[in-house]
Amino acid sequence: MHWTDEGVVLGVRKHGETSVILELMTREHGRHLGLVHGGRSKTLQAVLQPGNTVQATWRARLDEHLGTYQVEGLNLRAARLMGSSMALYGLATLSHMLRYFPERDPHFALYETLTVLVDNLDDPDLAPALFVRFELAMLAELGFGLDLTSCAATGTERDLTYVSPRSGRAVSAEAGEAYKDRLLKLPGFLIGQTRANRPREEDIRAGFALTDFFLHQNVYGPQGHRAPEERARFVALATAGDE
Repeated sequence: MHWTDEGVVLGVRKHGETSVILELMTREHGRHLGLVHGGRSKTLQAVLQPGNTVQATWRARLDEHLGTYQVEGLNLRAARLMGSSMALYGLATLSHMLRYFPERDPHFALYETLTVLVDNLDDPDLAPALFVRFELAMLAELGFGLDLTSCAATGTERDLTYVSPRSGRAVSAEAGEAYKDRLLKLPGFLIGQTRANRPREEDIRAGFALTDFFLHQNVYGPQGHRAPEERARFVALATAGDE
């Protein structure tokens, strides 16, 4: 059996004296592992860095086997991202989060969101909002998507200001006024109320607080886990202006 696909490198671990086990988030085959013979050579080490996009051909005798990869670099952005602490913390967080998806389970839309984010992970004007959107996309792919299109109480699509922590639905300013201390803030950049440049720091903070709540409630908490420390470090840098 074999296939060829593109994928973003999530990580590698040593195998034997010269090989590595490569973990990719691929476009059509989801999170997928494979053995790369000679993966510890200087040439391949530069290719197999987290954040790079590669073209990978996977081969195995049976589908359930680990199989082997042959890889070729497509977008070697890792060298650039290594110059940004924010990007490095972001890559570590993304790799951790994507491991909540079963191996070999395709998520086409999430892959597209991932590649846009990784392309801009070292840009302090773009990365924070993109990261919040990625976390929302991840929640949706795991079956915990939020409904930010209309007010849960009135059905209106105007003046959406809050999110209900119980239902994950938007709430308008008027309907939520009496309960605002118990509701989560809905930043405008998530519903099309964007500015030409970077969203306000308070909106970015609200976006991360929103996704943090639902990630803990639906993903980390039920498994007795906590968010990786790298996420908190990424958020701190992403909400502190340029590095």
